[in-house]
Amino acid sequence: MTSAIDRLRANLRAAAIPATDDDLTGIQARGFLSRLADFARIVAGLPGETLPDYLDAGSLPAPAAATQVTTASAAPAPAETLLGAAAAIRAGATTPTALLEAALARVTALDGQLNAFQLVLAEQALADARRAEAELAAGQDRGPLHGIPLAVKDLLDMAGLPTTAGSKICAGLVAATDATAVVRLRTAGAVIIGKTRLSEFAYSPGSNNAHYGSTANPFDPTRDTGGSSSGSAAAVATGMALAALGTDTGCSIRIPAAFCGLVGLKPTWGRTSLAGAVPLSWSLDHLGPLARSVADAAALLAVLAGPDPRDGRTLHQAAPFTPVGLEAGVRGLRVGLLRDDGSGQPPAGPAQLAATRRGAEALTAAGAGLVELDVPELDRLRVLGTALLGMEAAAFHLPWLQTRLDDYGEFPRQRLLANFAYEAGAFIQAQQARAVLRRAVTERLSGLDLLVTPIHPGPVPARGVPANNGLAIPFNCLGWPALTLPAGRDADGLPLALQLVAQPWAETTLLRAATVVEQALGRTDYSTTSR
Repeated sequence: MTSAIDRLRANLRAAAIPATDDDLTGIQARGFLSRLADFARIVAGLPGETLPDYLDAGSLPAPAAATQVTTASAAPAPAETLLGAAAAIRAGATTPTALLEAALARVTALDGQLNAFQLVLAEQALADARRAEAELAAGQDRGPLHGIPLAVKDLLDMAGLPTTAGSKICAGLVAATDATAVVRLRTAGAVIIGKTRLSEFAYSPGSNNAHYGSTANPFDPTRDTGGSSSGSAAAVATGMALAALGTDTGCSIRIPAAFCGLVGLKPTWGRTSLAGAVPLSWSLDHLGPLARSVADAAALLAVLAGPDPRDGRTLHQAAPFTPVGLEAGVRGLRVGLLRDDGSGQPPAGPAQLAATRRGAEALTAAGAGLVELDVPELDRLRVLGTALLGMEAAAFHLPWLQTRLDDYGEFPRQRLLANFAYEAGAFIQAQQARAVLRRAVTERLSGLDLLVTPIHPGPVPARGVPANNGLAIPFNCLGWPALTLPAGRDADGLPLALQLVAQPWAETTLLRAATVVEQALGRTDYSTTSR
């Protein structure tokens, strides 16, 4: 029987990829082939007639009808949040120019230590802030983002600027048009202060990047921000931007947000457009906000969400999202607390499990019903998610792997090469198993409105060390909306977080629950972040 490494060597040769023996040794040493046997067990015995996920309409997330909620009076937004700054502008307490100048001053003071920005657009941002100020003075109000300094992950195109995707390969490629998400921010009057760092091609759950360096955690510069939306998280946590865009293929909004004390929202797959974003995995990629409050995340989602003819993934007949009724509470909602994920081990360590339970108890105190339950499919979904991500990434990168292999950093190069060890037909088998598991999870959670889980199994890793995304990637594989938010600090003073997951298209329910947890557990105090 052909071994995985022999199959990998043969497949790389057949694909005309000039991999070296050193890379093959590195692939084995890093354990990039360790999940192949797990994958083989998952797909073994699948009936040949099983419809792949992309053909099985019964297994796909069904568009939801508009949710009717009773709107309660919202508490005033704290001044350090996006909505707080928006209120201050309208009260005459500050201006878009003043907000931008304060943000740029923090970039000057902090970014040399943190390494959050790939590109700072000071002159352009100043012109945009002055324009926003003039528009508001003239009575033209585009909404809560008008005049607010935001940052954009350097995976998204901005016309006339390079989109490096954290790589050497794309460093010289200048975008001709804006990504749809950037267009929507600009239309809403946002001031884009710059483009933020990420792991190379977003293919790591850490900030490790051989070309541009890692990004320090604002709470402890020896620790990591998580990946791949590393710079976006560090920028928002330190006030260099009041919110930022990230992408999430396996954890890349939620883990950086969790490690930096922020709210990180991965919407339902297809809720937001990825047109103009460098892809990692077409069927797992999501775009969403990193913000300082749940209400800020909701305000950003309202701007970003909606169909886009440039991105066929967004053309579901889903009810529009509007940030209304988030203070309505959770009385009567049915909440599940994850007990076992099918791995045979506790899902997380004591501190992380305690933080998760605090969030669940906040929901029950507000009137939700709670049940503890096992979701053993999560372990198989993390294997499938990793496999699908890898196979789709390998397909996208194939031309560069053939012609520019040495221009990749060692970590993403070896990770990409390892994906060629899958056997012929593996992609279809993975999609068949995905459909089966999607149906199983849908049935298991059919009586619930929400699932509460940890987001990371242990403490924040050292700077440049990839996180464990095993609690995050199952919900990329399913495409369900998920959100992380702060839940206190650990013994080292680093942020703890929990994850909330809702049914497809139920972002309003997700944000209502997050609002309750935020009010009970509090927002992060950023006074101890890097100064």
